[in-house]
Amino acid sequence: MLLSARQSDVINMLNIGDSSGTVFIGSGDMATPAIATSRPDLASHRIATEADFPSVVQSLVAIVGRKLTAYVGSVKDARAIDRWLQGTTPQKDVERRLRLTYQIAAMLAGFDTPAVVQAWMIGLNPELDDEVPVRLLREGDIEKDGKRVLGAARNFVAGG
Repeated sequence: MLLSARQSDVINMLNIGDSSGTVFIGSGDMATPAIATSRPDLASHRIATEADFPSVVQSLVAIVGRKLTAYVGSVKDARAIDRWLQGTTPQKDVERRLRLTYQIAAMLAGFDTPAVVQAWMIGLNPELDDEVPVRLLREGDIEKDGKRVLGAARNFVAGG
């Protein structure tokens, strides 16, 4: 699998992958494959959980762009992203929503291009009763709707 320049930047920045698209945890001889075929989101979950918030935002922007990142973050002014990158704490539950969005986007980006990830995020999704994933991630109940979006992304990856 060839990675786009954008995907390579994300993977290299987080030091979790190789040029084949395989995601690893660790480095050098100690690196082990992190994604089991039945659970392709494990590596992205680990990073979404452990990485500092500015790194999550930077990686999410690299995958889905500033506009979608700002949308999920419930901000109209994309300059808020610059503040988050500098370490400013976001409002309310925005950090949690952006971390979950990163988890989903990074999992999808491990299998397809950022353009496909963006299209998946903004398109009507039949697995979500024709709702738009990015809207559910922004406005929905994070426990209920977040699980639904994550499940739909897993199914998308599993189905190719």
